[in-house]
Amino acid sequence: MNATPDLVLLDGEVLTADAEFTVARALAITGGTISAVGGTDEIRALAGPRTQVVDLRGRTALPGINDSHLHGAAFGTTRPPLAIDVAFPTVRSIADIQESVKEAASRIPEGEWIRGYGWDPGYLSECGEGGRMPDRADLDAVAPNHPVYLQDFTGHLTWVNSRALELTGVTRDTPVPEGGVVHTDGAGNPTGLLAEGAQELIQGRLPAFTREEIVRAIRENVAVLHREGITSYTEPGLGPGGKSLFAGASDQLTLDVYGDLARAGDLGARVSVLLMLHGMGGSVAEIAEGLASARVPEDVDPRILRVIGVKLFADGTPPNKTAWMRDEYQGGGFGCLCVHGASDAHRTTELNEMIRLAHIAGHQLGVHVTGDRSLDAVVDALEAAQIQHPRDDPRHYVIHADFPGPQSLRKLAEHRFGANMNPAIKWTIVDMLAEMLGPERAAYQYPVRSALEAGIPVTASSDAPVTYPNWRQGIAAMMLRESKASGRVYGPEERVGLPDAIRAYTANAAWQDFAEDWKGTLEPGRVADVTVLDGTITSLDPHDLPDVPVAMTVFDGGVVHSTEGL
Repeated sequence: MNATPDLVLLDGEVLTADAEFTVARALAITGGTISAVGGTDEIRALAGPRTQVVDLRGRTALPGINDSHLHGAAFGTTRPPLAIDVAFPTVRSIADIQESVKEAASRIPEGEWIRGYGWDPGYLSECGEGGRMPDRADLDAVAPNHPVYLQDFTGHLTWVNSRALELTGVTRDTPVPEGGVVHTDGAGNPTGLLAEGAQELIQGRLPAFTREEIVRAIRENVAVLHREGITSYTEPGLGPGGKSLFAGASDQLTLDVYGDLARAGDLGARVSVLLMLHGMGGSVAEIAEGLASARVPEDVDPRILRVIGVKLFADGTPPNKTAWMRDEYQGGGFGCLCVHGASDAHRTTELNEMIRLAHIAGHQLGVHVTGDRSLDAVVDALEAAQIQHPRDDPRHYVIHADFPGPQSLRKLAEHRFGANMNPAIKWTIVDMLAEMLGPERAAYQYPVRSALEAGIPVTASSDAPVTYPNWRQGIAAMMLRESKASGRVYGPEERVGLPDAIRAYTANAAWQDFAEDWKGTLEPGRVADVTVLDGTITSLDPHDLPDVPVAMTVFDGGVVHSTEGL
């Protein structure tokens, strides 16, 4: 005798996200699994006396959102109370940040660190065209007796005051880590800005997060994700190499805490993890050591927590002019690979061997790479590893993949490698990129349509805390390709329709996780992870989509978020 459903959702717009993008009207959930999808009358007839019946009244239901590149623990630690908010629109100027730091200094004991996250020079009035960058003196003026550490929204640039430089021993004579940049003034003294691997000079001396703080951060993160309709995410880099990333929120301790929460049945989301074996500016030696010593959680449900691969850093980011580009940035410079090596040739050789070692160890590789020249280098290295050491469907992928050229697109498709892109980042920074790279290159950034037409599985993600995990904003950005600041359209030929945008957050993301046979679509037999919007998505103007609330989130068959009226 078949069991009656635990929950049925009726009279809605049910987007299954299957291969045909089938639209149904209702679905049933039994024992944590999608048990039936079809018409309202058909599904209503399955309900029993104990079945919870929800009338969607036309609302859209779709598979639980899978944010395939989201620093969950870091997202939690960069929010109050563990850090002050210095992000737009909370702050719009250096003066606003000074006020926030001054307030923190008034309540934090003298000598203790003040941490903050999210500032963006593109949205600070003093940093506009012809303006200036932040300086340590700005922070000295309001917190001379507190070390201050403020990381920018990308996680690739740190701003500190003189007290922080003093405590960490950073002076004009301090050797700069490979792949890093310490900004200096005309006299050669540090200005308080450190980029890429140079951030480790500060981050390595910050007080470590406690286990209790990491637990709190992960739980706060999952609570936010439930409200956003996100049921799965990828933690892109946890482990011994993450000690200095996000001020320590990516360290081995965080991976251990994830394991504890998963074993206790207290995680509340499906989490895939990429191991972080080195920081920014890694080397072959670090990869080899990390592969030999990596510690992963044991005795956990792989559908809840699974260590799935290894993350590598190849270069930096375009806003910091550390993405390795073929053509110069406005004002000069090409960027470079951020791995060990004194020359482009040496660094390329090092990158090739790092990728080869992780590949032959059997890991999926997720490689952070943004510039067009670095993308070609990474894709060539991935291809070489697969040709020299063939593996059945390794599903390597490039993370961010801002500027893939035709050659890289062809090779990614040929080997069935993926591309994980961040549409909300483009929405946020594209006007600034137009000034740095020129309008043509800025328009091309994140060529989603070209990648899909080439046959590449494209996934979309927030990269939180880089952007807030509002996947509706990401879908709107993929459909519109407009700028947040000016509203200008950049690269309309790379727009995609709603089905492709939704699949990037559902079915394709499940593919990235090697999980397409059990999650990512609303089909019978799939896990019952469902997101319900308080609106009908197919009839909405994409401009209105980001502000549509999530009305209900179902995780593993249970309702974990619901607004009034559902």
